[in-house]
Amino acid sequence: MSLSETLPVRYGFFAACLLVFALSVVTALMRPWPAATLVAAVTGLLTAVGVLDLGQRSHAIRRNYPILAHIRFFLEFIRPEIRQYFLETDTEETPFSRAQRSLVYQRAKNVLDKRPYGTQLQVYDDNYEWINHSMNPVKIGDANFRVVVGGGRCAQPYAASVLNISAMSFGALSANAIRALNRGARAGGFAHDTGEGSISRYHREFGGDLIWEIGSGYFGCRNDDGSFNADKFAANACDPQVKMIEIKISQGAKPGHGGVLPGAKVSREIALTRGVPEGVDCVSPARHSAFSTPTELLQFIARLRELSGGKPVGFKYALGHPWEFFAICKAMIETGEHPDFIVVDGGEGGTGAAPVEFTDHVGTPLQEALLLTHNTLVGLRLRDRVRIGASGKIISAFDIARTMALGADWCNSARGFMFAVGCLQAQACHTDHCPTGVATQDPLRQRALVVDDKAQRVHNFHRNTLKALAELVGAAGLSHPNQLRPHHIVRRVSANEVRLVSNLIPFLKPGDLLDNRAEHPVYAYFWKMADSRSFAPNLR
Repeated sequence: MSLSETLPVRYGFFAACLLVFALSVVTALMRPWPAATLVAAVTGLLTAVGVLDLGQRSHAIRRNYPILAHIRFFLEFIRPEIRQYFLETDTEETPFSRAQRSLVYQRAKNVLDKRPYGTQLQVYDDNYEWINHSMNPVKIGDANFRVVVGGGRCAQPYAASVLNISAMSFGALSANAIRALNRGARAGGFAHDTGEGSISRYHREFGGDLIWEIGSGYFGCRNDDGSFNADKFAANACDPQVKMIEIKISQGAKPGHGGVLPGAKVSREIALTRGVPEGVDCVSPARHSAFSTPTELLQFIARLRELSGGKPVGFKYALGHPWEFFAICKAMIETGEHPDFIVVDGGEGGTGAAPVEFTDHVGTPLQEALLLTHNTLVGLRLRDRVRIGASGKIISAFDIARTMALGADWCNSARGFMFAVGCLQAQACHTDHCPTGVATQDPLRQRALVVDDKAQRVHNFHRNTLKALAELVGAAGLSHPNQLRPHHIVRRVSANEVRLVSNLIPFLKPGDLLDNRAEHPVYAYFWKMADSRSFAPNLR
């Protein structure tokens, strides 16, 4: 649907009210009919509401849908059953996800995030989890929790926040959404992952810390044939704003799939950002061309570290075949090379558009993928050299605490920061008709997203979430979330039984894999199949 076709839908009711108001005023002045006066009063009130909607800067949906937006607000105000019927038919949203979205909005707007009458969760349901508190809680003064990525191998290590913006590309998100995210990251001192769409001028505008994600299309560092270009990479990677380099092997929402941005959507600006021809299909292959074996991947990582001037380089992946990750780890042992970090992307993560079968049935969920990654590095005595990030429906402070207790050093959130800039899960990302201007390239729709206002909300969400994390950690008697361990998290496994996560899940000890002490069936079976010279299984 073109822009001209959508304008009557978005502004038609406001225009009609304005027209009827003008006609009724003229009629009332010429002939003082009570009906004309009443119509003038009603349409005048509606017109005033529409003018206020267009002029205010806090609600993008009101700027894009003057007057009509209030119908949605009214339905959200009344009973959930009616709201569900009118607003959320055929969506994935659950009462729990609505509660999470509400929590983000409260923290982003600096609204009190307290509530009366106890938990809304069912504490006797299986898999309900909580964190145990201490009788000797700690008062944490500074919630600016950091983790150093890079260690001794990097000339420019990076002290990352434990909560950062997950990968979302310009093209998938609007220019104003990128601006708001990066300006919020600059204000809060945390990192903004570019997504595989490369570094746009909107990422550079406010100077927020960037994690440059390089996908299989090598956007921003590619030759005309789509292969990797070292000179173009170095030119971008040596920019002081770029703090880390992340090779995207796969993403949780559609691992092993790749993607195509149709030529009709490849505007001049997107073409310049990605280094591709304007108006031509922009292809992200399902696999990389710069490496084809685990050993070559580590060589590529070392090369990027050198080309970037010694910045931390790692990879992001969604766990698939365990032997493939084990093969990379075997290559680390044999070559002495290793990534500075690994980001584990859970299969429950989201994206703007993906095949249903992939979102529902491809990719390992975050908990299992994180545990295998963490355990393997521990079993090889590599865990202190390689940092681990995690992403996949991480929104609340408890999400962060639980994920760090299971082995992550930091967390990335896409959904939480999307909510902070105004996303209301209309699930129209792939249509270019995003009602709040977040996931669209329509210049008029994205104009509704006011950068100054939303950047402050991004900053607020980050700050208030880390403040809540500090309160959780302090309540457990700890001083930093990196002290959280599996025994701090408790899970209900049945109506009359609870277990510490440390007793539910097997954890390897340092050296277990090196010394062949790993008895867990995954390691016992798949470790033998891994070969550092190939991603294919060794079945001999």
